[in-house]
Amino acid sequence: MRLLVVGGGGREHALCWALRGEQPDADLFCAPGNPGTAELATNLAIAADDLDRLADAADMHGIDLTVIGPEVPLARGLADRLRAEGRAAFGPSAAAAQLEASKAFAKDVMAEAGIPTAASRTFQDLTAALAYVDRHVEPLVVKASGLAAGKGAVVCATRAEAAGAVRAMLGDRAFGDAGATVVVEDFLVGEEISVLAITDGRDLELLPVSQDHKRLLEGDAGPNTGGMGAYSPVAVATPTVLERTRREVLEPALEEMRRRGTPYTGVLYAGLMVDATDTPWVVEFNCRLGDPETQVVLPLVSGGLTDALWAVARGEGVRPVARRPGEASVTTVLASRGYPDHPEKGAEITIPSRLPRGVTVFHAGTARGADGVLRVNGGRVLNVTAVAPSFAEAQRLSRETADAIQFEGKMFRRDIGWREARRREVAGTR
Repeated sequence: MRLLVVGGGGREHALCWALRGEQPDADLFCAPGNPGTAELATNLAIAADDLDRLADAADMHGIDLTVIGPEVPLARGLADRLRAEGRAAFGPSAAAAQLEASKAFAKDVMAEAGIPTAASRTFQDLTAALAYVDRHVEPLVVKASGLAAGKGAVVCATRAEAAGAVRAMLGDRAFGDAGATVVVEDFLVGEEISVLAITDGRDLELLPVSQDHKRLLEGDAGPNTGGMGAYSPVAVATPTVLERTRREVLEPALEEMRRRGTPYTGVLYAGLMVDATDTPWVVEFNCRLGDPETQVVLPLVSGGLTDALWAVARGEGVRPVARRPGEASVTTVLASRGYPDHPEKGAEITIPSRLPRGVTVFHAGTARGADGVLRVNGGRVLNVTAVAPSFAEAQRLSRETADAIQFEGKMFRRDIGWREARRREVAGTR
């Protein structure tokens, strides 16, 4: 089998790691990849959004299956392009990827399908948006409708904060075209979980559920980021919650997409807020595997991932994936100084030559120069994932390994999974 993973971050390193583990003899390529993927695959110096060159590379290397990691190439139609050329691609069409590329579109889908989500209004006019915010109850949420690298949602404690966010998006174009349309919505109360489902547009296979940590600082303080860490499993994701998620969120969304003539295939990511009644409210839909959720979830998959991706890409239905029973996974993100707004690059990175058993370091924003030195090359630099028989052990291993990795300006949260730790402490479990 000849496989191509599109993307160059931690998610794509985790995908290459998982695929290589299942397919040791496969010809594996990654575009553009990073120093981590280079140890598992052949990196191709092609940007993830360069559709022409990616299609040419798939043809040149005789790729059997392309797995598309980031949202931008999906929204621009890479899966459509590859399928039109007769190649199997895992990921939704550009039309279906609008579930992530346009929050306004996603809200319309949810309204038509009767999916639980926060009440909202959509605006393109600054004056109208500000007038609506001025009479909205506090707190409230302002979102850029388009793709904003995971940073387009602003939770506002006051109407004044919300007005500032609206002005930044519609007036100052802080997110460019992604913020030309804004969604103002009610604030949801509960606990967030990330549910990733492999789907052929009708049937579903759920991957292990995780919880992301979006805020930069411990205790969920500071600015919103692309994600500072994640853990799995999550106690909040009870069988009841997952059954309701399937029945009230995922299946209705897929049915509505089919009704619109844009069937959804690939991974449907539902970011949910679970309230005190176990109701799963949709915070957002994403059209791909999450980041850093992929890095924490895939190490809990013990087999069947390649077959599942392959079957969906070829229109052969949904196949099950095997899980590692009784194990927990924790991922800590190491970020560079200045992240998320102005990340510093260039610092030399030192990773211990021997890592503890069960620990994997996934590269995200790294680069290796001509001198062979590994250096910081982005905001989120490395993802330290630990898998262990207990949550407490996985949390400890991830945190201690994050401590042991060195580069100037390193930032990370030491409290990844703090809600789960508190729950288990109260329950007297590990």
